Amino acid sequence: MGIKIKIAAVAISLLVIGGCSTNNSQPAEEKDHDIGEMDHSTMSDMMEGHMSHDEVTSLNDSTGENELKIPSMLEREDENSIVYTVRAQKGKTEIFDGTETETYGYNGSFLGPMLRFEKGDKVKIRTINELEEATTFHWHGLEVAADVDGGPHDALKPGEEKVIEFEVTQEASTLWFHPHPKGKTAEQVYNGLAGLIYIEDENSKSLGLPTDYGKNDIPLIFQDRTFDDKKQLNYSAAKNEDGTIGDTLLINGTLNPKLTVNKEKVRLRLLNGSNARNYTFKLNTGDSFVQIATDGGYLNEPVNLKEVTLTPSERAEIVVDFSQLNTENDLALINEEGSILLPFEVSDQSGAISRIPGEMNDFSLTEEEMKLPVTKKVELFGMMDMVTINGKKFDPERIDLTQQQGVTEVWEIYNKPDMMGGMIHPFHIHGAQFKIISRDGEEPPENERGWKDSISIKPDERVKIAIQFKHKGVYMFHCHILEHEDNGMMGQVKVE
Repeated sequence: MGIKIKIAAVAISLLVIGGCSTNNSQPAEEKDHDIGEMDHSTMSDMMEGHMSHDEVTSLNDSTGENELKIPSMLEREDENSIVYTVRAQKGKTEIFDGTETETYGYNGSFLGPMLRFEKGDKVKIRTINELEEATTFHWHGLEVAADVDGGPHDALKPGEEKVIEFEVTQEASTLWFHPHPKGKTAEQVYNGLAGLIYIEDENSKSLGLPTDYGKNDIPLIFQDRTFDDKKQLNYSAAKNEDGTIGDTLLINGTLNPKLTVNKEKVRLRLLNGSNARNYTFKLNTGDSFVQIATDGGYLNEPVNLKEVTLTPSERAEIVVDFSQLNTENDLALINEEGSILLPFEVSDQSGAISRIPGEMNDFSLTEEEMKLPVTKKVELFGMMDMVTINGKKFDPERIDLTQQQGVTEVWEIYNKPDMMGGMIHPFHIHGAQFKIISRDGEEPPENERGWKDSISIKPDERVKIAIQFKHKGVYMFHCHILEHEDNGMMGQVKVE
């Protein structure tokens, strides 16, 4: 234990040297308390918490005893003005047979419905907070004005409601919504606040891809959790300041799920909705599948892959052709460790006829964008509750960056290693989709050459992105390990 404490102390001192202690938003006396009075137990806890991301808790295999739940599609209340009502609620959910778990949800007790938009829609949403604590409604990946984005400035108190309006101007994609209150995002998502958004457009309707929702077009929200001995989501007991990771996987809120499919092409819309866990998805047979979309839209061409990795908040759409797979043996989606995430049961029936077109989009990174100089530098650094961006913790009164509306700029994001080597940070920018120019000077892999709003950045990696904001206002940028976000690994860009 003594060795661990010494190493932790060195790591902490290096963090201070690296810029954590220069946080302008934190009073000097608080900094002294954080560092100077830290006892050996606290330092050891920090060390253990950080080490847990080097040896991540394994997931229990799905037994496949429960058919996967499919989120309901929220009905429009007024076809002309496209009104939805979304309520943040507290409830009880039977995740385990015979036991009610206290949970949060949208328009129900756990998770939320799917909202479907079409490009060009003028959308009006009534948001209502029926929780006993403040929350926000953040539309992750949606290009909207900052005053409806749902960042920490837009908190609704218990009982409050707000009507937001926006026009859908972006292309077909799979987005999601979740809370974003200052310091409470991780716990509220952990308790169940998350829902899906589908955007469709004329292009998506013409491609001939699988589109039968819940049949051959399946959303998959992956979230790992730890349940206590009473089968409750006890966040305070499970919490890890470096990112809370659990041993039990829920997909769409389903414990031990399986998915029954026909012998046809099936589109899986993967969302890493976990607080901190990364997933590398693959088939247990070693067969390949096709990725067709990134966070914010279709790839130009389908990409054949045997695995795809998503960090928290990233999405990917893949197509698995179950008519071409050997289904005599067990078939399942697994992760990098071989844990069974989602067993498939393939029926004898042939399904709908769909196709994977050779051309799906006209996404491009222009020569002009490639030649733009770096005008924004973002440095991610630290661990546990000592995480910073550019040496500072989040201050709602401080603007960190400014950018002109409609002007493309190049941001360089650097994940600075710490004494322990550092960890992957998923980096998310609100209110815009961006293009990846390079990773450490190299072209991004084929399956990342599409619109993105979140990006995985490894320790000591530098990523350049081209980003343009369509709307004015103040937007967040942050690490999407939710505990890091809550601990201040977040900044603000003002679009003027």
